[in-house]
Parts: sequence; structure tokens; C-alpha cells
Amino acid sequence: MTVSPQVAEEARHPPEHPAQRRVLAVLVVSQLVSGVGLTAGVVVGALIAEEMLGSTGLAGLPTALFTGGSMLGALGIGRLCQAWGRRPGLGLGYAVGALGSVGVVIAVVTDQVALLLPALLVYGAGTATNLLARYAGADLAAPERRGRAVSRVLLASTFGAVAGPNLVALVGGPAEDWGVPRTAAPFLLAAVGYAVAAVVIGALLRPDPLRSARAATPPPAPAEPAEAAEAAKPSDRSRVPGVATGLWIMVLAQLPKVALMTMVPVHLAANGHGTGVIGLVVSLHIGAMFLPSPLSGLLVDRWGALPVAAASGVTLGAAALLAGLAPADSVPVLAAALLLAGVGWNLGLVGGTAVVTAAAPPSRGAATQGLADVGLSVAGCTGGLLSGPVVAAGGYETLAFGCALVALLVALPAVRAARPVPAGERR
Repeated sequence: MTVSPQVAEEARHPPEHPAQRRVLAVLVVSQLVSGVGLTAGVVVGALIAEEMLGSTGLAGLPTALFTGGSMLGALGIGRLCQAWGRRPGLGLGYAVGALGSVGVVIAVVTDQVALLLPALLVYGAGTATNLLARYAGADLAAPERRGRAVSRVLLASTFGAVAGPNLVALVGGPAEDWGVPRTAAPFLLAAVGYAVAAVVIGALLRPDPLRSARAATPPPAPAEPAEAAEAAKPSDRSRVPGVATGLWIMVLAQLPKVALMTMVPVHLAANGHGTGVIGLVVSLHIGAMFLPSPLSGLLVDRWGALPVAAASGVTLGAAALLAGLAPADSVPVLAAALLLAGVGWNLGLVGGTAVVTAAAPPSRGAATQGLADVGLSVAGCTGGLLSGPVVAAGGYETLAFGCALVALLVALPAVRAARPVPAGERR
């Protein structure tokens, strides 16, 4: 039977789902406003903890708490998306993040540490939702366009994430007039951003991309006995990246990035730099985390996820070494190091996400994705929690050099895949 060139081309490059453009547009709008919430804890979390708890060693506690909240949020939101769809899952996640942001503001105003700690935990749900939205961008995307779909959603976070720290000075004055300390102003922005994102998702994310993807996916045909036997052969099957490989890439890109970033405000403040400089450096870092997304997605679609993961490890390692060697009073060198760290993290996140999306079983895709992001949050929590004691004991340089060693492990899946196949495992 002769297959026409047009049919063959469509088989190789299936047309885009008719709802994909609308879904991406809604996700982009929600990410634009929710991105403001991503930076609140990063910019002032450590400073608030140092002031309210009176200890540099505990300055990393807010990052540990809101990344812990992100872990719980990722688990719950992933399961909610699996059961009900992306719209209720993401909408509720943003609403909970807004509630936590309000709680942090109230805790700072009333100087209540007992309220601050659980509020930071709840605030983390917004961070989890912002990151989980990238999977929604890939629900209806063709396999050869998944990387770019994920990257488009991530890129949309850039505006709010970069603008957030620089809006602190603008919002700080009015906030003080309302009786809110300037350090809590970023959380006011986060509350507004997450609340607006919840409304956008709840009102406009129709049709639900996950439900539409399930409806468009035909059930798998039963395998013939010969095909089943062929699939059971060891051969190169063990080299096909699975969910665990994607998780490895994302976790080991997340841990050093969070550790380096968490202590930057404290490191700069200890060397005489004010909140303006701190906000600028963090903004550059956040921008580098998301702006390279289109390039990362294109590289994943063209080269594959594992080579991109190797590039992530090398870039993160170089960033950590540069941060460790940077003179204490050199803002430009430290900013350059954090720019590289942001780029390396982006490569790892997009590459790892592509692996998890491709490997997750269709019947449990959203729940598996949420579980993978739990690992992402655990890494962030670990990096934030350990960063304070490490800096207090050995200085920022010790932290940076340790992060460089961890970062290089991101490339291990690519190294393993590049090894020659033993003769006994070949078909």
C-alpha cells in the first residue's frame, strides 16, 4: 500500500492540537502575573528571618520552609490535576499561595514568628504551582515540540520574576504608609500576583489541556507475542531515560542553585551592600533562570534532553566556582556567577522536564509530574536549609565550592548514555 507524502509528513510531524495556542496563551498570562510571587521569598526571606530570629545561621530557614511548602504543594496539586484536571489544580494552588503571602505580611507586621513559619510553608504552594504549569504547556504539544512548549510557559515567568524585586522600592513607600515594613512589600506583590493568576486559570483555561490530551489519546493496542518478546530484550532499553533520570537532572540542578541564591542577600548585606544592589543581583539571576527557556527548549527538541543536561552540569559548576572565587566586594563578578547559575538551572529544568513528560505513564502522568516536583522541592529545601550553617561555619566560598561538586553530577546520565553498549547487550 502506497502512502502519500502528505500522510507520511503528518505522521512524522502531527499537526498542532487546535486548543494548544489558547492553552499556551492563558498559561502565559497567568505566569506573567504569578512570576512576581516567585521572588518574594528569595529577595527578603533571609533578611526577614535574620531580623526576626536574630541569627545568620537561621537565615536559610525561610527558603527551606517555602520550598518545603512547595514540596507538599507539588504532591497535592499533581494529584488534584490527575483527578480533576489542570484548571482546578493550578487555580487552587495559586489561591493557596496568595493566602500564604498574606500570612507572611501579617506575621511581619505583628512580629509573630509563630505565624511567619507556617505562612512561609503555605506560600510555597504558589511556587509549586508556577513551576507545575510548565507541564500543562506540554499536555497538548506534539513530542517533537514539547521542549519549546515547556520553555514558552517558563519564559512567561520572567517578567514578573524580574520586575518583582525592582518593584520593592516602588511599593515599599506606600506599604510603610499602611503600616507594613518595607521588607514585607514583596509578599504584598506576591499575594496580588498569585490571586490574579488563580482567577485567570479558573476563568480562562478552557478546554482543560490534560483532559483534552486524555480524550485525544487512543488506548494502546495489545502487543503481538513477537512484539512483546522483542520489547522484553535488554538491549538498549536500560539506556532510555526514565522518570528517575529526569528527576536526577532536575534535583541536582536545583540544589546548588538554591543554595547559592539563598545566601546571596546575606553575603552582600554583610559586605555593606543595600537592598537596591541585592534586588538588582537577584533580578539578574531570576532573569537568567527563565530567559534562556526558548533556547533550552529548542536544544532539547533538536539534540535531546541528556546532552542539554550535561551542559547544565558544566554551566552550574562553572557558576559555583566563579561565585567562590569572586572578591567579597565585587558585585559584578558575583552577579555574573549568578547569571551562569540561572542559565545552568534552566537547562537542567527544561531537559529534566522533557524526560519526565516523555517517560511518565499516561494513566498517572500528572501525579508522576507532581511527584517529580516533590523531589525538586526537597532539593531546594535541602539547599536552603544547609546554606545558612555552611556559610556561618566556613563562609560563602565554602558553600560555593561544595555546590560546584554537586553540579557536575547533573551530567552523569549523559555520560552513561554515551558509553558504548556491551556486545552482550546488543540486538
